[in-house]
Amino acid sequence: MDGELTRRTLLATGLAGLAGVALSACGGGGDGGGSASPADSPPAPAPEAGTVTMGADGVQELTIAVSDDYVFVPDRFTVAPGPVRLTLTSSAKQMTHNLLFTPGRGPADITEGIQVLPPGVSDSFEFTVQQPGDYQYECSFHVRLGQIGTMTVTAG
Repeated sequence: MDGELTRRTLLATGLAGLAGVALSACGGGGDGGGSASPADSPPAPAPEAGTVTMGADGVQELTIAVSDDYVFVPDRFTVAPGPVRLTLTSSAKQMTHNLLFTPGRGPADITEGIQVLPPGVSDSFEFTVQQPGDYQYECSFHVRLGQIGTMTVTAG
């Protein structure tokens, strides 16, 4: 019977030790050693998201990021009159998005856009703006959930 008790004690102790190791691996200590699950925090947008830069070809460039939520990052940006190249980058795992300029919600209609962007994909489009003012853009799949943004074109 002593042998049976010893085996049970060793088994219980070993299982408790394994459980402790597994639980500590999941914890996010204050040192940043743990990682948050996707449910805890949204994935970070691409580092270049939100910064308007000038491409080598003289076209203003901007990356807008989307994820498994109803938010554009950024949801506001400013460009000068002239050619613009927008890139929509998705870090989503499940949600499909698009980016269209809302007809009638700007000084002039912009008909170019991205009709469908599957999860985890990037796509770009170019257009030219001349008239200063605010132009609303949207994800037409999620506009009722508030996924809209504003592009401001400055006066020349």
